[in-house]
Amino acid sequence: MILLPRALARTAVLAFVASMIASVGIDSAAVAQTPSTIGRVERLDDSLNQFLAVDVKIEVLAAGFTWTEGPVWVPAQEDGQEDALLFSDIPRNTIYRWSKSQGVELFLEPSGYTGNTYYGLEPGSNGLMLDAKGRLVMCEHGDRRVSVLTIGGGKQTIVDNYQGKRLNSPNDLVFDQAGNLYFTDPPYGLPERAEDKRRELDFCGVYRVSTSGEVTLLTDSIARPNGIGLSPDEKTLYIAQSDPQEPTWMAYPLKSDGSLGERRVLGNASDAMKEFPGLPDGMAVHSQGTLFASGPGGIYVMTPDGKLLGRILTGGRTSNCTFDSDEKWLYMTADDKLCRIQIGH
Repeated sequence: MILLPRALARTAVLAFVASMIASVGIDSAAVAQTPSTIGRVERLDDSLNQFLAVDVKIEVLAAGFTWTEGPVWVPAQEDGQEDALLFSDIPRNTIYRWSKSQGVELFLEPSGYTGNTYYGLEPGSNGLMLDAKGRLVMCEHGDRRVSVLTIGGGKQTIVDNYQGKRLNSPNDLVFDQAGNLYFTDPPYGLPERAEDKRRELDFCGVYRVSTSGEVTLLTDSIARPNGIGLSPDEKTLYIAQSDPQEPTWMAYPLKSDGSLGERRVLGNASDAMKEFPGLPDGMAVHSQGTLFASGPGGIYVMTPDGKLLGRILTGGRTSNCTFDSDEKWLYMTADDKLCRIQIGH
């Protein structure tokens, strides 16, 4: 799940990422760029029309990846750097950059595993985010940490353990306006997943890292916590669970001290799994509070109370999504593809 805090959309905050895009050493990616359309929009409530026009299409911007994830939007800069989208290809251990003029280019490799031995099928970065300084923050599967790309181009670890035990494989993350970090830690990046002998924690946690660096376990009661997001007023933390036995989207009240209240289940994807492949995964939260949450076959558009307004159906496994800074486009990572759909009219 990627939710770009509204404050981070300002040009001045993003100058660092723009400079990294210019200097990291980007090469052309060997992927097909395919201007085509797929899927359809399923309308279950008329209020969906405020977000998606009747004739709107799902555009395929590029294809030929392995498994795409973690999209984050980087707005245009005053120095001429154009709008860009960064996203992960987890099996390739790579972050790519897409822009309107250049298409897809290689941005960072390796992205999530820096070891020198085989480390499973999903070693790379997953969720991506920009912090309050405009730096790229990454959930790294293989190196089992949340890291930040520093001004000099190297990485600095934000968190890689809880009470001295290594994390499983951080999956998705979100910052609040104050700069506190929330992230999920399922076992999907471990070579043998939950049964991996390298695993040190016997639970899958949701954590908070304060601006002072204090790491707090918010809950260990979710079997497979995955996507994560915040409501616009930051009073609710949304978490997707990708457990086939309980594939749900949940909402937790956020207390003033950062701890969680009693959860509400917004929706269950069990029936949808009979129709399409996939599970609840990443999400984006619109400034009006509406959730755009990935699930079986596409993106599920629902109110904060869990009313399903409709689905953006790619027809296949769809991992995550994010808005551009003006919320005019929703960008989606769908299996081997990068897609987008226009928002509004």
